[in-house]
Amino acid sequence: MSLGHLLFQDSQFLTQLPNVPKWHDLFQLYQRDHLLFYSFQHFALRFQCPAGQFGSWPLAGSERESKPKCCFQDGSQSGSVVRPKIENGDQDRAAQSLLNKLIRSNLVDTTNQVEVLQRDPTSPLYSVKTFEELRLKPQLLQGVYAMGFNRPSKIQENALPMMLAEPPQNLIAQSQSGTGKTAAFVLAMLSRVEPVNRYPQCLCLSPTYELALQTGKVIEQMGKFYPELKLAYAVRGNKLERGQKISAQIVIGTPGTVLDWCSKLKFIDPKKIRVFVLDEADVMIATQGHQDQSIRIQRMLPKDCQMLLFSATFEDSVWKFAQKVVPDPNIIKLKREEETLDTIKQYYVLCSNREEKFHALCNIYGAITIAQAMIFCHTRKTAGWLAAELSKEGHQVALLSGEMMVEQRAAVIERFREGKEKVLVTTNVCARGIDVEQVSVVINFDLPVDKDGNPDNETYLHRIGRTGRFGKRGLAINMVDSKHSMNILNRIQEHFSKKIHKLDTDDLDKIEKITN
Repeated sequence: MSLGHLLFQDSQFLTQLPNVPKWHDLFQLYQRDHLLFYSFQHFALRFQCPAGQFGSWPLAGSERESKPKCCFQDGSQSGSVVRPKIENGDQDRAAQSLLNKLIRSNLVDTTNQVEVLQRDPTSPLYSVKTFEELRLKPQLLQGVYAMGFNRPSKIQENALPMMLAEPPQNLIAQSQSGTGKTAAFVLAMLSRVEPVNRYPQCLCLSPTYELALQTGKVIEQMGKFYPELKLAYAVRGNKLERGQKISAQIVIGTPGTVLDWCSKLKFIDPKKIRVFVLDEADVMIATQGHQDQSIRIQRMLPKDCQMLLFSATFEDSVWKFAQKVVPDPNIIKLKREEETLDTIKQYYVLCSNREEKFHALCNIYGAITIAQAMIFCHTRKTAGWLAAELSKEGHQVALLSGEMMVEQRAAVIERFREGKEKVLVTTNVCARGIDVEQVSVVINFDLPVDKDGNPDNETYLHRIGRTGRFGKRGLAINMVDSKHSMNILNRIQEHFSKKIHKLDTDDLDKIEKITN
């Protein structure tokens, strides 16, 4: 095990190192071992390295590209980040959102139809097919193309004309990860900024420190031909002198700190804010206190401030929150196409215990060619055991589970996507949002159940939906080891009205036929 991996598993080990000035060397160890941080700043804050030395270390080559232009007035940072309390189960939402951002290398070519509900139904509806049609400032157009955007995504086609319209219009938009919505609202913020005015004009709220950093990266990339533009992070741990004013034109932060900077500490004059963005609204309302803080911030803003709200989902609680924060909005929704099981062959295997399940798994691997497989387990313990057993059999195995930091998960997924490992053993943490074209088989080592022991049909759909993608036929195999799990399987069959066929894994000829 490398030192980089050791440090990730036991961050307390850092405090026992005798030579503190080597913090930057440790950061480079992480990068070498594919355990990714976005920047040295993020690494240092995560492990609470000494504040007095924070700003003086040289930057790694990769970091020169991503260093925040301004974190506070003097460019320094200090302290550690205090996490807001997140309700049980909802921390996964924030983590999954961050994970999706880290592993997306390009836009998702969504087939979902975009539904636009205009504030004024009589006004003409505009959409664009090229960025030139938006008549952007040359520096911004240059930034857009430098980021690799050739043409607007589906949501950008409709959202950008609304965001950039004069007079400014408010917007509520539903957008999944990878659809280009961060780039869209960043473009709106950068278009509204007057660089000669050295005070905050755009304010963006994110539910977590890490998600704020991701948005900051997009601002830095898109605004890199705008050297006079500055960015500040309003997150806990960033200390400013009382009475100090921020000269950065764009501020990104979490609701609690932004509220303090606007009201108690007076670092920001909210009456001068021209654009207010509330990102990841569904994650935001799951975090204790964030909903009320966001509403309080919004009430301080001028009436002509442009309000933009984004959310991946729009259940009732999100709608109620959105309507409080965004008056008279245009609305963009994605008409979601249902995931289908039509292209996926489903089988089940009867076993008595986990050892028999493992034996069945080995027989399947011995009989058919599997490009890459994802195997889902109910607990971390089972996942760890199975990964170890498969490794002993000579398989290249990657392991994902909930106790891993998001950066670790992203690194594991990237290695699997690159084909460095052929088998990914995982708990539910990986059931959504991961598209790997080479995955030909999904195996439910344990069937998915909710906290009450009932079938979790949605998770089942997301799990086996990892195969049968990109127009290919997929294969899903379910391991059944008790009367209870057989009952779960029968109820899943009834729910989807799809037959799940029995497979005898001791008959190699029958196994070979399932791929025909």
